[in-house]
Amino acid sequence: MKWDEIGDQPCSVARTLSVLGDRWTMLILRNAFMGVRRFDDFQRSLGLTRHVLSERLKRLVEHGILAKVPYVERQERFEYQLTEKGLDLYPIMLSMIQWADKWMDMGLGKPIEFTHKRCGKKMIPKIVCSECDEPIQVKDVRATAGPGYFAFMDQKQKSA
Repeated sequence: MKWDEIGDQPCSVARTLSVLGDRWTMLILRNAFMGVRRFDDFQRSLGLTRHVLSERLKRLVEHGILAKVPYVERQERFEYQLTEKGLDLYPIMLSMIQWADKWMDMGLGKPIEFTHKRCGKKMIPKIVCSECDEPIQVKDVRATAGPGYFAFMDQKQKSA
């Protein structure tokens, strides 16, 4: 399978990777969650080439994760704002941070701490079951094929 075909698979991880699966895209999103909005600010904070940044921002806009919004009408200057679809990636970002804090802190501790505004306490994100609010562990979950898998296979069979 070629990398540009990965998003055509009946797999949610593969489809996500088809949009987010390179090192710069997640760092762009990290900065967007931290309030960076303008092209020059992304470039300055990340140190990547204008060409690579432009390609990644374009892809995020095409997929509806960021919206390109003018901030100076006459000069046609734009900023990039997270959409609802983009904001839904925040739990993924927090999970990645939590994993790195646990396994890759180089013995120095967390580089960033998060405080829950509502209760005022430092927090560690956790994933819980939507039905019972119990924390999720891999041993407690059973994965089965869903309707999207069967629909995909039916489409594939009809086109063959």
